[in-house]
Amino acid sequence: MNLTYNIKDKPGFGKTVVFALQQLLAIMAATIAVPGAVGNGMSQTAALFGAGVGTLVYLLFTRFKSPVFLGSSFAFLGSMNAAFAGAVSVQIGYAGLIIGALFAGLVYVFLAVIVKLVGVKWIDKLMPPVIIGPTVAIIGLSLAGNAVRDMLGTSGAVAAGTSTYVCIVCGLVTLAVTMICSVYGKKMLRMIPFIIGILAGYLVALCFTLIGRATDSAALTVIDFGKFSSMTWIPDFTFLTAAKGLSGVTGSYLATLAVAYVPVAFVVFAEHIADHKNLSSIIGIELLKDPGLDHTLLGDGVGSIAGALFGGCPNTTYGESVGCVAISGNASVVTILYTAILAMLISFFGPFATFLATIPSCVMGGVCVALYGFIAVSGLKMIQAVDLNDNHNLFVVSVILIAGVGGMTLSFGKVTITEVACALILGILANTLLSRKKADR
Repeated sequence: MNLTYNIKDKPGFGKTVVFALQQLLAIMAATIAVPGAVGNGMSQTAALFGAGVGTLVYLLFTRFKSPVFLGSSFAFLGSMNAAFAGAVSVQIGYAGLIIGALFAGLVYVFLAVIVKLVGVKWIDKLMPPVIIGPTVAIIGLSLAGNAVRDMLGTSGAVAAGTSTYVCIVCGLVTLAVTMICSVYGKKMLRMIPFIIGILAGYLVALCFTLIGRATDSAALTVIDFGKFSSMTWIPDFTFLTAAKGLSGVTGSYLATLAVAYVPVAFVVFAEHIADHKNLSSIIGIELLKDPGLDHTLLGDGVGSIAGALFGGCPNTTYGESVGCVAISGNASVVTILYTAILAMLISFFGPFATFLATIPSCVMGGVCVALYGFIAVSGLKMIQAVDLNDNHNLFVVSVILIAGVGGMTLSFGKVTITEVACALILGILANTLLSRKKADR
């Protein structure tokens, strides 16, 4: 696609700050949702700080050649819950978060060494476009339910009692303004459609909220300003609490952490490749070759360890960030660098971080409809190069799409294989099975 800013381009300082804010808005909701879902007093601002640190580490390992932000990984939710469930105290649970992230990061380091030794040609053979295309599409489609639930206000991130219809109006206004700015906007306006869309949606939500308060109507009160009452200025970093529990870590607890984190890391490896393949198709550079899969794996793995040290959450490359690059046409790595720094700074500025947290889910849902849709369409575009008149390709694509859209997941104890990973594995198996027939012709 045509990019306004390529990887090495450096927009002016003011523009870059605005672009970084847009990236931050795109990834923030999911980044702070993970510690919120785990609970146990985990700090959302610390997770935001950890995401910034993890992204900086990733940029260093990839030599500032891969424009993507790393945020809290939903794939490790079960692993993080297992860390607390297997601990005899909250402090030990926090220590478990860091140790578990270390286990997961070491898996990435191990895989990076393997890739360094044998190269990446096997990746292209194992996962050609007929597999990667529909898998990338599934990454977007698997998030579709989240976007719709957010827009309907059923995800819980709006004031209690808000009408579904009011939420839909706010979400649709956000989506409409985002699309109009992206398609009809000129210059700067076209490059920051998410910021304009979110501001428009927030303004509508604010109007409803003010009317709701004036008429004492909970159905019209969209924005939860009560979050300011529990505002914190300094993030509660994971390592501070973990230090009090390290002495209580036992051998059996370490084994529990290894079982909870290591298999998930191998599963996320497949999604790592799919994300980078998708980003490569957007920016026109094969990232698995330059800077190389070994560098992206090291960046992701060590970045996860660093992120968990501060925020408790292992990090991963974000599809929302990739979608933001695609829609805005801005692949400047400097923007990602600024986003990481901005995330770290904002985590210490309570009022602004809390203001961002008050953005209703229905508003973010309107943006996410576009973001997740772009991810799905990016994958479908990869399939365009595939001959679907060949039953071999047709079956492979069909298996991936149906398994992914159908929500196939498998759980083995504390380990859950996501629908994206299940779809990818089935696609690889189908392609391997049918390739034998082609080789016999």
